[in-house]
Amino acid sequence: MSLNCNEINAILSELSLEGAFIQEIIQPGFDTLCFRAINKGNLENILICTSPQATRINLTDYKPPKNSKPLRFNEFLKSRVQGMRINSIVQLGLDRIVRLDVSTWKERLFVYARLWSNAANVIVTDENGTILDCMFRRPKKGEVTGGTFIPEEKEVTEEERTTALERFPVRDFSDAEFTEEQKALSFNKKIDIYYSEHAKILSRDSLLEQAEKWYNVRHSKMEAALEKLLEKKEQFENAGSLKHTGDLILAYGNQAEGNLLTCMDYDTGKEVHIRIDSKKSVHENAAAYYEQYKKSVSGLEALEHDIELSRKAIAQLDAEYAKIREQKNVLKIEQMLRHDTQPKQQTEKNHPGLHYEIQGWTVMVGRTANENDELLRHFVKGQDMWLHTRDYAGGYVFIKGKKDKTVPLEILLYAGTLAVWHSKGRKNMQADLYYTQVKYLRRAKNGPKGLVLPTNEKNLFVKVEESRLRKLDEYLVS
Repeated sequence: MSLNCNEINAILSELSLEGAFIQEIIQPGFDTLCFRAINKGNLENILICTSPQATRINLTDYKPPKNSKPLRFNEFLKSRVQGMRINSIVQLGLDRIVRLDVSTWKERLFVYARLWSNAANVIVTDENGTILDCMFRRPKKGEVTGGTFIPEEKEVTEEERTTALERFPVRDFSDAEFTEEQKALSFNKKIDIYYSEHAKILSRDSLLEQAEKWYNVRHSKMEAALEKLLEKKEQFENAGSLKHTGDLILAYGNQAEGNLLTCMDYDTGKEVHIRIDSKKSVHENAAAYYEQYKKSVSGLEALEHDIELSRKAIAQLDAEYAKIREQKNVLKIEQMLRHDTQPKQQTEKNHPGLHYEIQGWTVMVGRTANENDELLRHFVKGQDMWLHTRDYAGGYVFIKGKKDKTVPLEILLYAGTLAVWHSKGRKNMQADLYYTQVKYLRRAKNGPKGLVLPTNEKNLFVKVEESRLRKLDEYLVS
């Protein structure tokens, strides 16, 4: 349940923030703000939450965690409101709209916190009521930059206050499981404890319940994927039977009738039936089984690598879940959960193509002409290294340069492996490359998009090794 008008007044009566300076503004979540104010030598955290069913303003003892990536409204508040002096903080009438009057020597602004459960918002205006920005932009209501927000400031009579107090009493939390020590705390403290422990939203219990569901879904999917890999590994481990079948075909192939070879297995002494292709020779049929055997052996190595990565991912998930369960700060738990479901615009890569971090070196791969061209135009500089296959069409690979450092051979081989893998030479698993710094590339006049002509290039022969290719999976930045 959100705060009612009388509970908001009870909260504000305990704040006494006139003359305090806003030292820092943190937005730990999309619907949560924290003003950190220096008040008479003390640092106080003023929490404003706009989540439905938990809409409120109160002092909190929890240190608000900063967001991993800056949020739009938080950046605005830091640039315009942070550092200002709080002249007053009041509720307008009984409308559950709290106004912070803040100023510097040259500017005065109003920060309105509308604490309505299903229409909460934080709106910043100038002295004339022109909206500078909002936590939630709602064009249909005119709550956008440049709009107008001037809430009516009504005079409240004593009779109206008495009536409101009867309809909306201030909670005493007698139904909450407070200790004797907690019962003696201020109303702000009680609100902070109650919402962090008992609310449906932004309480530790509800957040841990969300965490458990999130963990169970992720864990079951990962376990199922691992189980499939282990089943496939078991099949591959029996690959020796394919080689043995090829040996039997070579030994008894001339006895075949149509598409079936019936013969005695010299290892077990039992009769076996082997399917073959009557249109192929004995040696061709045997070669087909030998080829399957080779693929199984090669696939087994790759599978073991994938199984190891899968087990590491499960262990990492377990560690992350344990970290969430151990965390006491509800704002931090909420942020840790939200980190897994960030908005799409915040999870997009900051450049096209693939991105690898290999032993401290950044490697970028363009897989198409558009990605090659985009990387060349906007994401690489003159000292960065460029690699490309000499005789095959393919993607560009760039190694971001480091001041006064030469690219190690091992990094060149990793980048060269990527260049071969993302080219027409992939089938051969080897190719000649040339590499040079970006500053030695010249665009081909009237040529296709992304085409460049290198100078000062050096040659490099790369043979793709399965072990190095699999290792690249660990370096890929998702």
